[in-house]
Amino acid sequence: MWTKTARASLRVLHHLHHCCGQAGWRSKWTDRGQRQLCRLLSSSGPPWRLLFFGSDQFAVESLKVLTDSRSSSEGVVESLEVVTLSADVPVKKFAQQNQLPLHSWPPDNVDGRFDVGVVVSFGCLLPERLIHKFPHGILNIHPSLLPRWRGPAPIFHTIMHGDTVTGVTVIQIRPHRFDVGPILNQELHRVPEKCTADELGAILATKGAHLLMDTLMTLSERMAHKREQRQTGVTFAPKLNTSMSWMVWEEQTCDQIDRLYRALGSRMPLRTLWMGRTVKLLDFVGKCHISLSDERRRPVPGSVSYQKETNTLAVCCKDGWVGFKAVLLKKRLTAADFYNGYLHQTAEGLFVSKRRESQTHQMRKNLTL
Repeated sequence: MWTKTARASLRVLHHLHHCCGQAGWRSKWTDRGQRQLCRLLSSSGPPWRLLFFGSDQFAVESLKVLTDSRSSSEGVVESLEVVTLSADVPVKKFAQQNQLPLHSWPPDNVDGRFDVGVVVSFGCLLPERLIHKFPHGILNIHPSLLPRWRGPAPIFHTIMHGDTVTGVTVIQIRPHRFDVGPILNQELHRVPEKCTADELGAILATKGAHLLMDTLMTLSERMAHKREQRQTGVTFAPKLNTSMSWMVWEEQTCDQIDRLYRALGSRMPLRTLWMGRTVKLLDFVGKCHISLSDERRRPVPGSVSYQKETNTLAVCCKDGWVGFKAVLLKKRLTAADFYNGYLHQTAEGLFVSKRRESQTHQMRKNLTL
């Protein structure tokens, strides 16, 4: 049975064939016109006219692959344009360097110009009216095994919580909520031991770009077999903030501190308090095995011991000691500088969690009432 699109395309074909028989119209039957007609006759498959929404370096990896695909023999991408949020994001710089047409957010004049949208690390919820302007929907690459770690920071939470397996998921965008659309494609990836969030992000960015291409090559089939996300196992990955970086020595184990540093270390330092002042902990070296001068005295969490032989500040946590090579007080100080300039001059060799400091302050306040 002929569809409306096919019948309309056939009428266009008959009209163009008639016109092309006249000398005045023959020059108008260009290669571009033939490609547009082929698109009308077969609009359910590639090559696609794509509009890409992205911002950060993770998104650039997918944009690179899409850009290269325009000239490849696979013919997945016919045209590619880009939507960005601000002037200084990596996606905009890449688009300018590669002469890709740019749109500001929110884009206008998209009606009938694109087949598929692609969203990667964009950070803005797309309105329903915009989603409906793409006949084949809008795809999103998310660096987790959805529904685990919905939200803006899945890679950091993967590291922070010690996940051993993660992956990349391609979903179809739905309006009103992030990361809830049906799954079109998904690939697992084992998290390398001791890897940082930056290292895992680079791996998943490459994997996500190739998974996107695989999805676009078989999009109609993927759409026909899409599956809703399960209702169980849903977790959320909120945006990073400095509150996550404050140490709670009495509660955190050596492994937890190690994961926290690998998750946050490149974005923000771990923090603690010393004599009411904020100390930023730098150059984490992991678990320390130390010997104390008084073995009978059990150290309390937050106790600091300077290890001269390794030039390390060892700090007691819930189940052992972890080490740092430097701190930031007024300025960056090596472990030796901090010990010589501050630590050995006071009897208080103790880092205090912000929570404990608040509790102590409240107790003192109550006693004075």
